[in-house]
Amino acid sequence: MRGLICLAGAVACAAVSFPATAGAPWIESWGTPMPVVPPPPPPFDKSSQPAPVRPPFVAHPASFEDQTIRMNVRSSTGGKVFRLEFANVQEGETVTFEAVHAALAAPAGGTVDGTDRLVTFGGKPELTLFPGASAVSDPIKLALLPLTDVAVSIYLRAKTPAETVDELALMPTYIAQGNQAGARMMSGATVAGSYFWLRGLAVPGNDKGAGTIVALGDSITEGYATTAGAHRSWPELFAERLQRDPQLADWGVVNAGISGNRVLKVGVGDAAVARFDDDVLTRPGVKWVIILESINDINMSIMPGMPASQAVTADQLIAGLDQLVARAHLHGIRIAGATIMPTKGLPFYSERGEQMRQAVNRWIRESGRFDAVIDFDAATRDPADPLHIRPDIDTGDHVHPNDLGNRLMADAIDLSIFRPGP
Repeated sequence: MRGLICLAGAVACAAVSFPATAGAPWIESWGTPMPVVPPPPPPFDKSSQPAPVRPPFVAHPASFEDQTIRMNVRSSTGGKVFRLEFANVQEGETVTFEAVHAALAAPAGGTVDGTDRLVTFGGKPELTLFPGASAVSDPIKLALLPLTDVAVSIYLRAKTPAETVDELALMPTYIAQGNQAGARMMSGATVAGSYFWLRGLAVPGNDKGAGTIVALGDSITEGYATTAGAHRSWPELFAERLQRDPQLADWGVVNAGISGNRVLKVGVGDAAVARFDDDVLTRPGVKWVIILESINDINMSIMPGMPASQAVTADQLIAGLDQLVARAHLHGIRIAGATIMPTKGLPFYSERGEQMRQAVNRWIRESGRFDAVIDFDAATRDPADPLHIRPDIDTGDHVHPNDLGNRLMADAIDLSIFRPGP
């Protein structure tokens, strides 16, 4: 075997020295949680209700064989070099990448001339991941500006099931036959909308006061109803705000939202209390986490026909969120609590569910447990009826804000909490 082999549990990898970056603090410039399968259903299916906006889930092959996958990701902050992280997190089959390339992305699945780089792992161009393993590439010598699209291409020769997938990338992914990983423009490519095995992109930190900010959440954080390819989720818009402030431009932002995710129970993806380690603590350079979760726990507790086993109480939700605070603080990470946005208009909306939302929001605002509070509820509710989200940001399902709503959320974050100082 020519390439690097990483074993689940104990990772044994060859090492290559890169003195220019040795000892440098790395931060995550882009990242996504994995896996997120299957894609979540719409929040309701009632013909008498306005049709909810359906995000662009695009079907992808169940497996790959002699195919190249080109995925586009967007940096939040930049660096003189960067590294990629891949994961094989399902208990599925071993996966081997025969070739991995990275380049600055061009329109229609292309790459910018002169920017293509062969990605290596321990100096080798091939990577094998056994189930449960992850691997970080060698530093890739390509300058990366903030808010820049990067094309990451992987070639799989052997037949490989698509088992580690983020279904909702909200960015185009291109799939073509043969090894076209280094091609400027792949021929015969089809378009999907998911990430495969690609978990993160890290850059060296440029400021000791900066680091990674993880947005941990559900579909509202993931950007479920935002315009695909336009970078309009609130975490991405928040990253743009940071870049406009010279004091804050070195912060990286990771969108760890999973549509259908819950705080306490398995929904789509593991519950937040279970995935906190993987999606927060293992990210490089994390200094802050923003948590916006609970609405799916509440809705699954009041939705008609749901098994009683799916229900939770407000006190249980508060206890779960409190544990996330405690675990963040245990690792020296600050945590901001975001209030839950209104959902009146859902066909199963109820007074009991509203009481749960109000109780959790009251605790977020008043408990003093969080290092900061971000009041997304206040930023998005309808002044004429505060139990609804604003009509101009409602996509029709009364839950998911549109691009403007995500802008209001990003603008509601007080940037001063991230500034250098005591």
